[in-house]
Amino acid sequence: MTTRSAEHATFIIERRLKVPIARVFRAWSTPEAKRQWFACHGEWVQLDYRLDFRPGGTERNHVADTDGLLHAYDAHYIDIVPDARIIYAYEMKLGQTRISASLATVAFEAEPAGTRMVFTEQAVFLDGYADNGARLQGTQIGLDNLELFLEREAGPIH
Repeated sequence: MTTRSAEHATFIIERRLKVPIARVFRAWSTPEAKRQWFACHGEWVQLDYRLDFRPGGTERNHVADTDGLLHAYDAHYIDIVPDARIIYAYEMKLGQTRISASLATVAFEAEPAGTRMVFTEQAVFLDGYADNGARLQGTQIGLDNLELFLEREAGPIH
């Protein structure tokens, strides 16, 4: 018999990005752009990626780790206000086992030097899955990748 449980966690990550809101929002909303930065493990193999960025749209990012285990991210966009906020819910699976469900909000605010972005996630880890801070760490790595992507995109063309 499987023990059922639900452990809640909330985390907030704030970033100050040296580019205008429109460029940051485009990195989140354009499939070609998001696919380039939305990963926390560069050595994993991409199996399926899709982004339908609109309220009611979905996103799918399925990858296999170095042992071949499926890591499945499936999201549903709830609210999108261009250059202001994105709200979406998503679930994560390892293989066929659902390990978590989350509500995420990404808020954007113009600043003189660029954009203040605040990412808030409310997660529930299911049935004994011990996250031990891995979700926070993976999200931080993904947002580091976003910053690097924006810096490359802003760099001079050679």
